[in-house]
Amino acid sequence: MDKPFSRSAKLTPKDHAEAVARFRSELVGALTRRDLSRGELRAALQRLAKERYRVPGSDITKHISFTTLERWLYAYRHGGLDALRPIPRGDRGHGRELTAEQRDLLLAIRREHSSASVSLILRTLVLEGRLARDAVSESTVRRLYQANGLDRVPLRSGAGEHTRLRWQAAEVGALWHGDVCHGPALLIDGKSRPLRIHALLDDASRFILAIEARHTEKEVDMLALLVKALRKHGPPDVLYLDNGATYSGEVLRTACARLGIALVHAKPYDAPARGKMERFWRTLREGCLDHLPPMASLHDVEVRLLAFLDKHYHVAPHASLMGRSPGAVFTAAKRPVDGLDEAKLKEALTVRERRRVRRDTTVSVLGKDWELDQGYLAGRVVTLAYSLLDGTTWIEHEGRTLELHEVDPVANARRKRLPRRPGQPAGEPSTPFDPAQALLDKATGRRRKEDDK
Repeated sequence: MDKPFSRSAKLTPKDHAEAVARFRSELVGALTRRDLSRGELRAALQRLAKERYRVPGSDITKHISFTTLERWLYAYRHGGLDALRPIPRGDRGHGRELTAEQRDLLLAIRREHSSASVSLILRTLVLEGRLARDAVSESTVRRLYQANGLDRVPLRSGAGEHTRLRWQAAEVGALWHGDVCHGPALLIDGKSRPLRIHALLDDASRFILAIEARHTEKEVDMLALLVKALRKHGPPDVLYLDNGATYSGEVLRTACARLGIALVHAKPYDAPARGKMERFWRTLREGCLDHLPPMASLHDVEVRLLAFLDKHYHVAPHASLMGRSPGAVFTAAKRPVDGLDEAKLKEALTVRERRRVRRDTTVSVLGKDWELDQGYLAGRVVTLAYSLLDGTTWIEHEGRTLELHEVDPVANARRKRLPRRPGQPAGEPSTPFDPAQALLDKATGRRRKEDDK
């Protein structure tokens, strides 16, 4: 069987509602893990309300109101991811088309007043009597402006950057950082191979939860490292990453949402926001990576990384920890029982797709063919499940879990063909059923023996 994460696969939300719920949890999830006063919580929500977001399934960005964010926050706090799934509206209708006069008017206003919001433009036109109330929706106007290259250009306040403050998670295990560091190239079998160091760091203790040396920096590399850390330390409240492709894929986002981990990304091009991780990389380079002799394998690099952590970094006093070592702070902390077991981890990393079973009762998963024994499912659409955690596959159909096994054409050539549907069990009487005889009896007036009983 293939090793976990050895092949690429898409772990996407099972429907649009889960995609929307995941998006909402990424906005407010981090706030549910913080101990904030009412005023601090209000300020945090107001900051979020000032940003623009792209909702799943939408081609435009939009603001999300303070009240909406607050409603999502309390719903997520009490009901988890399922509480954030949107409820279908009962008043769905069709969008109204813009007349030529309305298009010209709206475009002319935007060209002359580029900073005016869509809601302000529509409200003003209604007050002036130039547009009927509810004649045009805001989404329709936004699409019009986007199609004509007239997206809103907000006025700049000129207030400059916000004051940067030193911050730290309140508890060990509350927030993890993840990042990758480029090391010196390795010469393996006469060929130069890149070296990428992947690591996860606990914010409050600066403890390195997991570290691995690899040749690539793909999402599957990050997932394998995350699973390793989760099995050993349990899940964090927040996972803080940068905006690279390694950390923003569908698999990672969906898995974090299912595990109740708030996935937070730093602002693009804001290196100081990732200061703790960058400081560790500097320490690792100065104490280890910059002095590596020629290495012949990733294993040679990895054992040196672990020795550096165990014998130096984790036991050395850290200035940001008031002279305490990362290992001492991490070990002294008490984390509540998280309840994460192998079954929950497997469910979080399970892909489900609707597939049609081939006529030879086989299905394909990541380029490999599998077959099932239930011949009656040939040609039918079923739910195919595939675990990224251990590579197992199975079929979910009508509340049952059906096992799959790898196709062996040679063995199948000598294998007895089973009937597509189960036959009559041996020893049991058959149930009488003869439509033609029933019609003949009716025509002749003949009565069956069973009718006389």
